[in-house]
Amino acid sequence: MALEVREMEIDEVDLIIDYFHGGTPEFHQQLGVDPTRLPSRESWRERYVREYEKPHTDRETLLVVWREDGEAVGFSTCDRIVYGEQARMHLHIPEPERRRSGVGTAGVRGAAEIYFDRLELKRLVSEPNAFNTAPNRTLQAAGFKYVKTHMTVPGRMNFHQAVNRWELERG
Repeated sequence: MALEVREMEIDEVDLIIDYFHGGTPEFHQQLGVDPTRLPSRESWRERYVREYEKPHTDRETLLVVWREDGEAVGFSTCDRIVYGEQARMHLHIPEPERRRSGVGTAGVRGAAEIYFDRLELKRLVSEPNAFNTAPNRTLQAAGFKYVKTHMTVPGRMNFHQAVNRWELERG
């Protein structure tokens, strides 16, 4: 069956919350996530509920799920949205056995189409941890162009780290 890539529904957001809250210290290290900075499950869910009440033009985040044979096999989130200009994309495949199957590349391509369409973007940016090989390879395979490696704190849940900046232009 083909991969279905679509906007995540509000009753599916626990996929994201459980993914991060269920991670081991090694998993968090690989992602560049500081587990002490994770919001509580309840406040995280409430934040998503508030986001889903807003039109796309006012969103701070947009969530996409990748489904295969009726099962969620991956997801992407988009934040730092400047509507009509650019946003930052994240990608995740929760089950290790699904990785290296092509699902990530297909999911990223489908998610990028949704972000470009719903948010009327000109550019999509992704900055995975420089030492996390899988998302870097996936972004390259999906058509993103490598820009640079730099040190930053990429988000509110992250620690200071080296990241690779990848960009995809509309069209």
